[in-house]
Amino acid sequence: MTDDQADLVREFLGESRENLDQIDLDLVALEQSPDDGSIVARIFRAIHTIKGTCGFLGFSRLEAVSHAGESVLSALRDEEIAPTGVMTTVLLAMVDTIRGVLGHIESTGEESRGDDTALIEQLTTLYRGGTPSLAAAAEPAMPPAPAPAAVATAPAAEPTPIAPGPAAAVHDAPAAAVEVGETSIRVDVSLLDKLMNLVGELVLARNQIVQLTGRSGDAAFAGATQRLNLITSELQEGVMKTRMQPIGNIWTKFPRVLRDLAQSCNKRVELVMEGEATELDKTLIEAIKDPLTHLVRNAVDHGIESPDRRAAAGKPPQGRLLLRAFHEGGQVNIEVSDDGAGLDADRIRAKALERGIITPDQAGRMTERELFRLVFLPGFSTAPKVTNVSGRGVGMDVVRTNIERIGGTIDLQGRRGVGTTIKIKIPLTLAIIPALVVASGDHRYAIPQASLLELVRLEGEDARAGVEMLYGTPVHRLRGKLLPLVYLGETLGERGGAPGAPGPCDEVNIIVLQADDRRFGLVVPEVHDTEEIVVKPLGKHLKRVPVFAGATIMGDGKVALILDVLGLAKHARVVAEGHERARLDHAVTVAAIEHDDQQTMLVFRSPDDGRMAVPLERVARLEEIPRVLVERVGHELVIQYRGEIMPVLELSDLVIERRLAPRRIAPDSNDVIQLVVFRHGSAHVGLIVEQILDIVDDSLANPRPPGRPGVLGSVVIAGRVTELLDVEAVLRRAQPGAAWAEVNPANTANAVVAASSGGGAGEELGHDA
Repeated sequence: MTDDQADLVREFLGESRENLDQIDLDLVALEQSPDDGSIVARIFRAIHTIKGTCGFLGFSRLEAVSHAGESVLSALRDEEIAPTGVMTTVLLAMVDTIRGVLGHIESTGEESRGDDTALIEQLTTLYRGGTPSLAAAAEPAMPPAPAPAAVATAPAAEPTPIAPGPAAAVHDAPAAAVEVGETSIRVDVSLLDKLMNLVGELVLARNQIVQLTGRSGDAAFAGATQRLNLITSELQEGVMKTRMQPIGNIWTKFPRVLRDLAQSCNKRVELVMEGEATELDKTLIEAIKDPLTHLVRNAVDHGIESPDRRAAAGKPPQGRLLLRAFHEGGQVNIEVSDDGAGLDADRIRAKALERGIITPDQAGRMTERELFRLVFLPGFSTAPKVTNVSGRGVGMDVVRTNIERIGGTIDLQGRRGVGTTIKIKIPLTLAIIPALVVASGDHRYAIPQASLLELVRLEGEDARAGVEMLYGTPVHRLRGKLLPLVYLGETLGERGGAPGAPGPCDEVNIIVLQADDRRFGLVVPEVHDTEEIVVKPLGKHLKRVPVFAGATIMGDGKVALILDVLGLAKHARVVAEGHERARLDHAVTVAAIEHDDQQTMLVFRSPDDGRMAVPLERVARLEEIPRVLVERVGHELVIQYRGEIMPVLELSDLVIERRLAPRRIAPDSNDVIQLVVFRHGSAHVGLIVEQILDIVDDSLANPRPPGRPGVLGSVVIAGRVTELLDVEAVLRRAQPGAAWAEVNPANTANAVVAASSGGGAGEELGHDA
């Protein structure tokens, strides 16, 4: 094959792929709008183009298959036959056959061998007005799960309008594609990549010149630098736009996938796409294509119910799958939502307990969101059987890994019987990004601005008192909320008096970051300026270091490492996911068993300025709520909490205090109250305390008998005499009409041990807490 012939074949392959993608969309749309002649004409022109070119190039197998399909479309265009579902299925099988042969031509330069007799006979039967049997079809309805995509030779075409079909309907399609003629050209992706690399080097050179300009003081040089800066910025923006593609380019494949899945699963699904014009870098388009396809297949196969089950649940028989994309905060947000069966927190909890991922005590304390995130663990699934399409949870760890590999995050939300929503956040591009430059010791680091929330600087007394130690972890109270702190110097091993190590100081720079929906503060010695950096990949010896995402060259020519915010959070144990968190909690439990005199206690202030404590394992959550949310029903105080009406008790009402009169809730107060939430069976009980002080590991040896009802006794915790609150009495008091029970001082020692271990009368509740 000569070079000219090879160029013709490459052009034929690229154009044919675009035509086949459009035919997929148009065939699905034709099912919903069978009277739309423009769709039929568009399909006919595309097949005619493929047939004519492959005949010219000598691809006889392609010519025979496309000729048979062209005959059917010709009769359909002339209204000699009418479109049917069987016709659509056979024509889609033809498209799959052509696509497979094109792939073989691309890899070998020759047509693949195959027997297309059955397919051509089916097309011929359709042409003559008959209805062929699909038993011998070449399995057109179920395309295999997508393999990692190869790099395309040209950007995909803009999507053309599509209309909904009976099994899969599509709304809000973009306007009709305009014939562009000679206003566009094909450019190889490798050439764009080379241009992008050159622009990156130009940006680095520009940054160096800008720094030199500030030192020279030459007005003419400064003017030339300003023009260079402007031109470089415009060139960078232009080249970036050549790599940006609408996300609709990959969404155009989903109507076909959805139709085939809906038919194979005997379901009816409506596909709604919003924000198809949202643009992001082509590299990211390729990276998210397979994860999105997996999520779509999961939603149809295991999320959306069959028409009969939906009707029994009071839902419309046709399910709804929403794909939504939009820009926000310098990132691309993608949502995949369905109105199916949703996620069952109880089944996830039971499966996690069965596999030993969490303990019964942890299962009782975990929120729904924490339970839902267990589906991202490798191989975790609650499905009774795994189909050949998907299993909700099976493969989700791969989806999450692929998203995090490109600097993105994924979150999952759902309600049983209502539906599931998966939210993905990814950067616009991985080539040139804005970043905040910080320094620790003699090294500089870059933090991507997409993960940065705010900067906090503490000076003088605020700096010395602003960092507290809570349960061995440094924290800062930021607007009333505890923010865990990570010291950059210590995390990166710069010990021995290196700047950034924990300790009293007169200045503290806190960079508030967000990793996987968890906020934490990164303490750094120096904060420099923000600037656009060119991301360079790390060498092989640094790729496995979890806290670095790449490197860049600064304006002075020195290298700065780019911090991976999520990796940094995991390395510092701010974010511990799934099995890591379970393993960590298990280690703490084992340590408590080996040192049974040590118990973890939540310490809070009582109304008389004393100290009280409860075992931390009995606590479900700690909350701060506005006082106005507390309502009175009869003689009870309640709040609306996580879908239930939760009784609320005041500590001053429960514990007899002779020196102070009981303080009553003022419903119109504007301040906030601190609430300790206990699990009581399947419900919750809230206890209002004066102030939550600390979480402490200490011995409960040698308890002193109680001096008043509602208290199990007194012990020394963290060097202070502390009363142990009777949690069981609190839970009993929360029952409607319950009377306050006196504690028998003779049983104090046993009660203290039972309270600290969650055993005795409260053993079952302890496992549920």
